[in-house]
Amino acid sequence: MVAPLGTLVGVAAAFAYVGAVDPNEPGHYPVCPLLRFTGVYCPGCGGLRSAHAFVHGDLGAALGANALAVLGYGLFAVLMTVWLIRAVRGTPMRLVITPVWGWGLAAVLALFTLVRNLPVGSALAP
Repeated sequence: MVAPLGTLVGVAAAFAYVGAVDPNEPGHYPVCPLLRFTGVYCPGCGGLRSAHAFVHGDLGAALGANALAVLGYGLFAVLMTVWLIRAVRGTPMRLVITPVWGWGLAAVLALFTLVRNLPVGSALAP
C-alpha cells in the first residue's frame, strides 16, 4: 500500500500547490522554453492552467487550457483506482508499456502538438 498511497499523496500535493499558486499570474512558474523561443505550443503548454482550473472545478477552462491534460487526469484516476484495489487485494500491479503503446502515445502527442499549432486547431491552443 505504500507505493500507491505515496503516489496518490504526491500527486494530490502537486495539484494542491497548483490550485493554490495561480499559473495565470506571471512569475510563479517558468515559461515553456519551446513556446518562448519558437512560438510553438508543446503538448504540455497550458497544463498548469488546466490543472489549476480543474482543481477549482472549472472543467470548461481546464479543457480549454489543455484538453489532453484533462484526458490524462481521467486516465490517471482510473489507473490509480486499479492500483489501489490491487494493493488492497495483494495482487501486484503490472503496467507494461509495449513499443506499440509507446509509439502510439508518441503519435498522439505529436498529432495533438501539430493540430493545436495550426489555424484549424486553434481551439486546442491554450
